[in-house]
Amino acid sequence: MKRVIIGLSGGVDSSVAAYLLKEQGYEVIGLFMKNWHDDSVTISNECPWLDDSNDAMLVAEKLGIPFQTVDLSEQYKERIVDYMFHEYQQGRTPNPDVLCNREIKFDVFMKIAIELGADYVATGHYCRKGTIEKDGKKIYQLLAGEDTNKDQSYFLCQLSQAQLAKALFPIGELTKPQVREIATKLDLITADKKDSQGLCFIGKVKLPDFLQQQLQPKEGVIVEIPESNRLYHESIPKFASKTDELVYLSRKAHYTIADGKVVGKHQGAHYFTKGQRKGLAVGGTVEPLFVIDTDVDDNVIYTGQGKDHPGLYKKVLFVHQEEVHWIREDLKLQVDESMSVMARIRYRQALENATIYQVDSGLYVEFEDAQSAITEGQFVAWYVEDELLGSGVIS
Repeated sequence: MKRVIIGLSGGVDSSVAAYLLKEQGYEVIGLFMKNWHDDSVTISNECPWLDDSNDAMLVAEKLGIPFQTVDLSEQYKERIVDYMFHEYQQGRTPNPDVLCNREIKFDVFMKIAIELGADYVATGHYCRKGTIEKDGKKIYQLLAGEDTNKDQSYFLCQLSQAQLAKALFPIGELTKPQVREIATKLDLITADKKDSQGLCFIGKVKLPDFLQQQLQPKEGVIVEIPESNRLYHESIPKFASKTDELVYLSRKAHYTIADGKVVGKHQGAHYFTKGQRKGLAVGGTVEPLFVIDTDVDDNVIYTGQGKDHPGLYKKVLFVHQEEVHWIREDLKLQVDESMSVMARIRYRQALENATIYQVDSGLYVEFEDAQSAITEGQFVAWYVEDELLGSGVIS
């Protein structure tokens, strides 16, 4: 009998995943990951991980599977939290969920599971795993979940072939309502529990609050850039090559305070991200203001009126070579090669038509339609049909 260790988070998805594995004849062990217990960062008097841990334990009891808690808070702080703060201080916006899957669930946690004799590690993600043979070698595919509303393949965009080989996604063929229905029939305590909105595995901690307790406030100005700014009305030059065009279209706009007018104050540019509307607290404009850029060195936030402001939109992004990651290593592009794909730059975004171009220094992603709020530090993931082939950190 094959042994599977499942990350029981105290939510409905991992609860039903554990049940399905047991039904399929696996020996199932539930492991709860405790990833945070720094009392200096408390968002409320609640103790979210304790509630989740109790729910996970009750589910394991109900399903008749062994259960234990593993403390990964040290590794989580080192690999996720410290990295996250460093990125925010540099004016980039990391994705803690993608990092948590790559660094914690499918690395630290997976190694612990294998030490405990596991053949596989399972999670409650809405995605699927495929297997094909190519040149006599097994290749694993990361496929979108059947539930298009909940597909979570994007969060796993940094996994490797070695990690996928050991991974199982039992609920990938189901929709969220079907998962809740199974949990209700089994009378699981998690059946009606709301989906977690907090940081990956920290619980109910909200990211802005978390940042404010860790990064020091620093007053700066909010500048509004008008649509009439010269940057948005430059004539496009003629290019000697496709690469020259991609370099030009992916360039970052460089604003100065003189390009617009000061409309308000803020408590730290590192708390804000491109495309953000809430939290600016500036009134008196015809349309709401959106963040179009942040300058953490001079502590300035640049904004534009309305969601269609040209400062929000770009068609091309770049990923440095060391940040390019292929799940399907066999399909990796060579220099000067290109591929038609579907791509997204954030979770829940509809897939968009794009072409990827490999150059010496990295990879360009050119979208058919301009994308709003392409943000440095976030991940771009590219697909062909329902298979996620690779991803990279936006530069």
